[in-house]
Amino acid sequence: MLAKNIFILTGAGVSAESGLSTFRDKGGIWSQYRLEEVASIQGYERNPSFVLDFYNMRRNTHGGIEPNAAHVALAQLEEAWSARGGSVTLCTQNVDNLHERGGSKRVLHMHGEIAKARCHDCGALAPYDGDLSVNLGCAACGRTGGMRPHVVWFGETPLLMDEIYEALSAADLFVSIGTSGNVYPAAGFVAAARAAGMPTMEINLEASENAHLFDMGRYGKASEQVPAWVTEMVALAD
Repeated sequence: MLAKNIFILTGAGVSAESGLSTFRDKGGIWSQYRLEEVASIQGYERNPSFVLDFYNMRRNTHGGIEPNAAHVALAQLEEAWSARGGSVTLCTQNVDNLHERGGSKRVLHMHGEIAKARCHDCGALAPYDGDLSVNLGCAACGRTGGMRPHVVWFGETPLLMDEIYEALSAADLFVSIGTSGNVYPAAGFVAAARAAGMPTMEINLEASENAHLFDMGRYGKASEQVPAWVTEMVALAD
């Protein structure tokens, strides 16, 4: 029976073909920076200007990128499933907005969004496309020096977990796309899906670290494999 509700987890491999660096691959971001210095609350408290400059650099690299065929195909799947009374939930570990720009409507950013700023003091959230600095003030509480990128750092709890697990529990197909399989809690979603008895599939450049937990695997570029899979799914639904 064709799945009615699809839960899709995406990682850095989906955006890599748009020109964004991955984190854990050879030459990735964590081979160039110590994550303790730029992606932890301790690093931020030690040297906030250095951390903010790192995220300003990352945000600026996002400016010239465009969604690729994988992003567009996932939006087409969501539209096709919605028209048939089903649903597609995209849960992404990525902090870019390429899924939304590709046309997806239901996107859960468990690691935050780099195009937003959050007050470290009061938690207020606001869109922000300029450079962050320690001189910025929060429009909500008025305090200066606490405006940080709206991203989840190591040691912090991922966002929207209740909503994510609710969507996962309602799904009858779990698909992981472009993930390494070693970052938790996202890497544990496939085990939860299997425990619920739903089919599982990964689409990846190569087998992930937890590939043995998936019922099916499709390997190659996301921009090729995802559109091909979506075409097959839509054809089956017609």
